[in-house]
Amino acid sequence: MLINFNEIPERSAPGMNNGTGEMTAKMFMSENGKIIPCRIHAGGSIGKHKHETSDDINYVLSGTGKAICDGEVEVLTAGCCHICKKGSEHSIINTGNDDLCMLTIVVER
Repeated sequence: MLINFNEIPERSAPGMNNGTGEMTAKMFMSENGKIIPCRIHAGGSIGKHKHETSDDINYVLSGTGKAICDGEVEVLTAGCCHICKKGSEHSIINTGNDDLCMLTIVVER
C-alpha cells in the first residue's frame, strides 16, 4: 500500500488536547491506527491526554522538546523516539525556537 502524504491536506489544530499554541498535521487513518507527520510550532504543546486504546509512537525528525509520560520527563531531539503505551498519559511540549517535527504512529490494540 502506498500512502502519498503529498496528496493529504494539512490541518491546523490550535490548543490540541488543551495544549498551547498550534500544531499542523497530515493524517492517514485506518481501523488499525494512524500515521501522522506533524509539527508543533514554537511555543506550542499537546496537552496531557490518556491513550485508552492505542500505543502512541512519536519519532522526532527535527526540533527540540520534551514529553511528560506518566510523570516522567523525556528530552526530545532529532533521532529520538517517545512511546506512550496504551493506558498511559502524556503531553508533548516544543521547547525550542523552531517547529518540533515528528512522525507519529498510533497503533490500535
